[in-house]
Amino acid sequence: MTDRRLTPQPWMTQPRTQAVIAALSADEAEVRFVGGCVRDAILGRKIKDIDLATPDSPETVIALLKGAGIRAIPTGIEHGTITAVMEGHPFEVTTLRRDVETDGRHAKVEFTDNWREDAARRDLTFNAMSLSPDGTLHDYFGGYDDLQAGRVRFVGDPAMRIKEDVLRLLRFFRFFAHYGKPPPDAEALAACRFAAPQLSTLSGERLQAETLKLLAAGNPAPVVALMQDQHVLTHLLPEAQSVAKLAALVMIERALGREFDPLLRLAALIEGGPESARAVAWRLRLSNADRDRMIAALEAPPLSPSLDGKACRLALYRLGWETFRDCVLLSWAASGDMPDAPQWRGLLALSENPPPAFPLQGRDLLTLGVPAGRRVGELLKEVEAWWIAGDFRADRKACLEEAKKRAS
Repeated sequence: MTDRRLTPQPWMTQPRTQAVIAALSADEAEVRFVGGCVRDAILGRKIKDIDLATPDSPETVIALLKGAGIRAIPTGIEHGTITAVMEGHPFEVTTLRRDVETDGRHAKVEFTDNWREDAARRDLTFNAMSLSPDGTLHDYFGGYDDLQAGRVRFVGDPAMRIKEDVLRLLRFFRFFAHYGKPPPDAEALAACRFAAPQLSTLSGERLQAETLKLLAAGNPAPVVALMQDQHVLTHLLPEAQSVAKLAALVMIERALGREFDPLLRLAALIEGGPESARAVAWRLRLSNADRDRMIAALEAPPLSPSLDGKACRLALYRLGWETFRDCVLLSWAASGDMPDAPQWRGLLALSENPPPAFPLQGRDLLTLGVPAGRRVGELLKEVEAWWIAGDFRADRKACLEEAKKRAS
């Protein structure tokens, strides 16, 4: 094992972090930082979540936290995970574990007090590191050097690690997208390629989490292309094969300074329109809102900056601002035009304005004396069509006058 020392960073020394550590170490148990905060601290990246590990049992962890007045939530107590909440900030605390039985989807674990045993069950070398509060880095499998070099490497035999949990196959690609540099580890890649047919055994929720995290990388397109070349993408999402469109969308997002949008990036990958989007949404168990957003963007007619102003306003009204924006970005990505194309930027700018709102409702027609029933809906549609044909210029008063004429 190689130990290095990092200068303690502000997220490590801030009062709420120190309070949680003090509570967990009140019985003199050793507490260390683990997971993403360790990786990102080494690379100088922004810390998102703070995870901790301890040899104490979950029951002891709960007692220690409550004794210090810190809220303890048993989020995954059967697997040794408790969430400590301090000043509204969550800290995931997990008891050291070792695998006693694996079936490719779920592991049966036992708790341990051995830090190396816990590290040995991790998937990748840089995920097996842990960091003491004083800045001492514990690195059992060369994770520090791998991280610095952009090497994404399994702990031990890649085929065996993936056999223990097939999801590790996707985690390899996800971490390669976020931390890796080419070329990928050949042994790991071969193991992933061989195990790819087993992805069908995993739950949609687990696949969704890994897929969207991969697509949240700065530029996931080269890694998705690698997955396509290795026939992994076919077993994960056979409908999602438009890597060139994804790459174009990533370049557009960067040029616009937009936040990364994993769901829109997923939509860019999909071939076959709304039916394919439905299949992907079902496979990944997307929420109804995310499913509907993807389908709406893919079933809408492609947009073009050659449309005149009236046609653009009509599209914005019919689609709504979110679908209009998504459709512009996807159409732009499919067009082959440059990311700085001013004509597309101008079209996209329309989505920053709310679509016009039809100024009449059914009760307005009732006040005009239109009998309740089917005629109200028919007349509303007629006046709306007249309003649209006039390029949305008529105000409420003019629409009421038109309704009066048609009602009589």
